[in-house]
Amino acid sequence: MSKPQPLSINRACKPRSFLCIASPKSSPGITFISCSLQSFSVTGATAKKMSDSGALSSVANAGGRLEKARIKSTMEQYKKYHGGNEGTRKANAADMVNKYYDLVTRYVEYTWGESFHFASRCKGETFRESIKRHEHFLALQLGLKRGMKVLDVGCGIGGPLREIARFSLTSITGLNNNEYQISRAKELNRLAGFSESCKLVKGNFMDMPFPDNTFDGIYAIEATSYATDLVACYKEICRVLKPGQCFAAYELCLTDHFDPRNEKHQKIKADIELGSGLLDIRTTSQCLEALKLAGFEVVWERDRSLDSEVPWYLPFDAFKLAINNFRSIAIGRCITRSVVSMLEFVGLAPAGSSKVHSFLEKDGDALVEGGRDEIFTPMYFFLARKPLSNS
Repeated sequence: MSKPQPLSINRACKPRSFLCIASPKSSPGITFISCSLQSFSVTGATAKKMSDSGALSSVANAGGRLEKARIKSTMEQYKKYHGGNEGTRKANAADMVNKYYDLVTRYVEYTWGESFHFASRCKGETFRESIKRHEHFLALQLGLKRGMKVLDVGCGIGGPLREIARFSLTSITGLNNNEYQISRAKELNRLAGFSESCKLVKGNFMDMPFPDNTFDGIYAIEATSYATDLVACYKEICRVLKPGQCFAAYELCLTDHFDPRNEKHQKIKADIELGSGLLDIRTTSQCLEALKLAGFEVVWERDRSLDSEVPWYLPFDAFKLAINNFRSIAIGRCITRSVVSMLEFVGLAPAGSSKVHSFLEKDGDALVEGGRDEIFTPMYFFLARKPLSNS
């Protein structure tokens, strides 16, 4: 019997690829394991190179604009805000949500991509394809075309903005109240060639820095769910939209299956709120009523998760093995958790990184439970029109 060959680490992995662990004599069909690293070296000479790229960058640069020494304390402050009563949450809402996105943006960008949202998915369709189709659907519903001025409310780091601009040939303005996400979106716009055609504006969607009747179309993807007052938020969107034009959005909502008397349902709701930075999750009927009170005419609405042939929560399901969700299954999570802890221990990741990773894992579990029990949807869609006159 030949002597077993020691495991070696394949350093030829491409950016955002799997960390390949295999025998030197493996066939082309070698087993590979994702551990949220794109390359690995134990020598100190390459440590900086590691921390400046891909997955390691997402950990080493965790916290956005925050000083690295403040990651842990910011995490505790965020949880303190979220654990307070409703009045405390509302009073500190802007700071709470900003802290949340400062903490999680780099993690989410690496694991999820540049578009921070869910999508309905067809059989045979890849995750990335479903994300693009989800965005194209908005463009088609709004009838976007060249020459139109469009607003993306709560644009994140601009993934949907760039995709919709590319698809519809429109000029899109992205509004975001998080300084770090704005700076990241500007850099990604520059790299993608959208610096001139797409603007990014730092501002609060509860008080937007635009004149009345500015935009030919407005959309929001899981963003206005963070509004402290949904009616006031929709009224502000209505104000900057031209008469006769439409607002389309996907909202994070509780469905009619949610039972407020059910302790399990309440726990799932609370865990999603904490892990997603939400003040409160509204019902689909509350969103619909808020639109009408804000002065919109509802053209049509539907929970689009009902149209998904593949469960929308599949990428988070720890017990469903798929190539594109390896980081989310049990073994992938275990490896990632170990790597983040190791990087934090040796000083390549800020103190508190493992806690951020842990509460995002908990959020993923809650989203899966909410999806399976059909009490939560991340894609309650509506198309609403601003009347031609106030009457």
